[in-house]
Amino acid sequence: MTLFISLALITALITFGLSLVIYRLAHRFRLYPKIRERDVHTRPTPRLGGVAMFLGVVGAVLVAWAFSAQLPPLRIVFANPEQILAILGAAALIVAIGVADDIWDLDWMTKLAGQFIAAGLIAWKGVQIYALPLGQQIVGTSLMSLIITIFAIVLVMNAINFIDGLDGLVAGVALIANGVFFLYTYLLVQQTSPSNYFNLASVLAAIVVGACAGFLPLNWHPARLFMGDAGALLIGLLMATSAIAVTGQTNTAAITALGRSQLLPAFIPIILPFAVLVIPLLDFGLAVVRRLRAGKSPFSADRKHLHHRLLDMGHSHLHAVLILYGWTAVASVGCLLYFVLPTYAGLPSWWATVFLAVGFIVCTVLTLAPLSRRKAVEAVSQATDAESPEADRIAVLDPLDEASETRLALDDDGDELEPESLPIRRTP
Repeated sequence: MTLFISLALITALITFGLSLVIYRLAHRFRLYPKIRERDVHTRPTPRLGGVAMFLGVVGAVLVAWAFSAQLPPLRIVFANPEQILAILGAAALIVAIGVADDIWDLDWMTKLAGQFIAAGLIAWKGVQIYALPLGQQIVGTSLMSLIITIFAIVLVMNAINFIDGLDGLVAGVALIANGVFFLYTYLLVQQTSPSNYFNLASVLAAIVVGACAGFLPLNWHPARLFMGDAGALLIGLLMATSAIAVTGQTNTAAITALGRSQLLPAFIPIILPFAVLVIPLLDFGLAVVRRLRAGKSPFSADRKHLHHRLLDMGHSHLHAVLILYGWTAVASVGCLLYFVLPTYAGLPSWWATVFLAVGFIVCTVLTLAPLSRRKAVEAVSQATDAESPEADRIAVLDPLDEASETRLALDDDGDELEPESLPIRRTP
């Protein structure tokens, strides 16, 4: 565990230091795009944070590689350097495409082609979905394994990129998701391969945690630096590769044997990658359906993502981000508990179901809270006598009133203003 923590810290320090450098250089040379109509931020902000994250990842890998000769656990990971080089090469290609898109706004077909090439490079060098814990079932032929792997990586990359719309959202979601996934891979390997605690999946998860932790201070609201497409696609690539590596680096027979007495834990390798990506995958699916129904490209931009809808409901920027953090944490931790509670605590797995149910209820209440407040404001407004002195003051809060300037006014900190503190708009 100490090696993993050290690897994450190295990645975080390199990423943070380079993020500061890139932030200053970007402002010095005005390396930031104009604000787009769908953007939430109101001032030009550099989008090259993904470069710092990539260099942090490369730096951590090179440090680990340099010490692999002296540290036997690391030697296991770097025994097949072709896979590591393929991952770094694919990451470099994705970052280059992301930077080009942030600067010149590439068309979606060019970006998608680059994503398939990067995913194909990783799959070609052996990081593939070979088997799932379903009775040691092999995923068809080698060609089928290659195709499924490529499409899985591209799907996750785009899902992560789609939610990159609020300050700190992708970095925080990925930090939570990969932190949980790292714990799972670490504990899973202990159960299935006791002699090999170090594996590619855990290493990648730890590195992603470090990269996100190092970048988040500059990306927290109000953000001084965005990761851009380069960072979001990089995070998606590494998360997908980490999840896929689990199927090729764990003992499938051991997982299946574990599942005979505990059925659900045997399916966690399938469930958990979807759980940690529940928000990105949901947003991606809704966006594709929405755009296809409108006769548009599924990769065309709009302002109807889940984070945009939370803002439109009345949440502040910070509240929207924290709510999406909460959904991610509940889904990923809940699925992890199905594995941890029976195996390490001797508790029945239904406690994990209780955690998920309570967590989802709490998240739902917090998500829908602005609607309840809006209903209450509307009821008070509609019940107020139009001739009363309070009518003009309350009208600005009524979502259905023509005199309303804003549905729910927010102060600079994102908190709702009381009616007394709102400007009065007199109707003619």
